[in-house]
Amino acid sequence: MSLVHTVGAQTLLLVRSVKSARREGVVGREVLRHMAELGAQSSLLVGAGLAFFGTVMVTIANAQARKYTGNVSVVGPAYFELILREFAPMLTALLAASRQAASTTAELGAMSVNEQIEALELSAADPLAELVVPRIIASTLTLPLLTIVGTFFATASAVLTITYAFGADGSAFMDPSMVDPGDVACALVKSVACGAFIPVAASLRGLRAKGGASAVGEAVTTGVVEACMGCLLLDFMVAAVFLIIGV
Repeated sequence: MSLVHTVGAQTLLLVRSVKSARREGVVGREVLRHMAELGAQSSLLVGAGLAFFGTVMVTIANAQARKYTGNVSVVGPAYFELILREFAPMLTALLAASRQAASTTAELGAMSVNEQIEALELSAADPLAELVVPRIIASTLTLPLLTIVGTFFATASAVLTITYAFGADGSAFMDPSMVDPGDVACALVKSVACGAFIPVAASLRGLRAKGGASAVGEAVTTGVVEACMGCLLLDFMVAAVFLIIGV
């Protein structure tokens, strides 16, 4: 029942945010500010995380290939497709969520505890339009770009590891022969969906924080967990839909 309640509250917040954006408009300056913050905070984390992941993946692939084919380069095209379609969008979303959700929940939680949210409402401002909508738009636009960064670093680390550590043909890990428009579309949908969901989950917990510093800490923990779990659920749902429609 708690899960149903949480999903319902997140959906309601998203719907109310959309209505607020239509009624109050969107402050473009705030959207750009949040995009710059998210990109600056997460690009290095995503790049480093996916680079290490790519190295680990090809090391395991090399060990397995030696048992069966003797040439790890033959798995290069499949690796590139898997990174592009599945791992890059999902790992990027999780890494971004761990930082973005914590930051958003802490900021909004502190405002809620200090009664700044109520002050905005008393001054006839809409907290959703002022605080939540710019974050949703910024995250929705930025996460696909971070996914591109993650894909690049995962591919580059695979190429370098295979070429210089194992002496195989690293260029095979940039071979797009198995990639089709469906793979790109699937990755894009996952990135956009997770990008929109992360600030919604974090904002909900931040706006509900009451009681002091301990409440903010608890809200941050819950917000990060729910953002990450929601991204995993969205990944499963999107993958299932694309599988059903045969893309």
